[in-house]
Amino acid sequence: MTQRIKIIGGSLKGKKLPFSIPDKRLRPTSAKVREALFDILRERIMGAAFLDLYAGSGAVGFEALSRGAAKVYFVDNSHTAISAIKAIPLFSGNKSNRAIVSTAAESLKRFAKNGETFDVVYVDPPYHSDEIELVLPLLGIDSVLKEDAVVVVEHFLKTAMPETSGALTLKRPYRYGDTVLSLYTFK
Repeated sequence: MTQRIKIIGGSLKGKKLPFSIPDKRLRPTSAKVREALFDILRERIMGAAFLDLYAGSGAVGFEALSRGAAKVYFVDNSHTAISAIKAIPLFSGNKSNRAIVSTAAESLKRFAKNGETFDVVYVDPPYHSDEIELVLPLLGIDSVLKEDAVVVVEHFLKTAMPETSGALTLKRPYRYGDTVLSLYTFK
């Protein structure tokens, strides 16, 4: 089944990207939440190194590219999702982009080992999973975050988020229906 991901802002505003994936469990981030996310991150995107953990359809990462991110790393444990992301020309048009089949935790460990760092990390694990508890502590150490980096976690409304995790501090939650974007700052 082919879906269309509509870019909602930036240089590719209005462009629809084809995305083929047979997984009905995929929950792409809605246009409303993506718009809110990039309103929150407005000045941080231009030239940023952006990490899209649990990328799924890649909608958030492609939105970051459209809005001026220098590079986006897409991470998902689904071979099908990563293959679909790689098939979109916007991905291959920037040789700095990477699409990786791996768990988020393993990727973070590999990035730390290789000295790769990011300005913005977007964490959107499956709702009702324990992935946030696994990944947030890994991000709370300074190994993959640049100075003044931010981490945004998309989660279900009833998920309790910690005030701190290592060097991460919850700055503010933003609610959109049953979805919350929790913004963490890194110092």
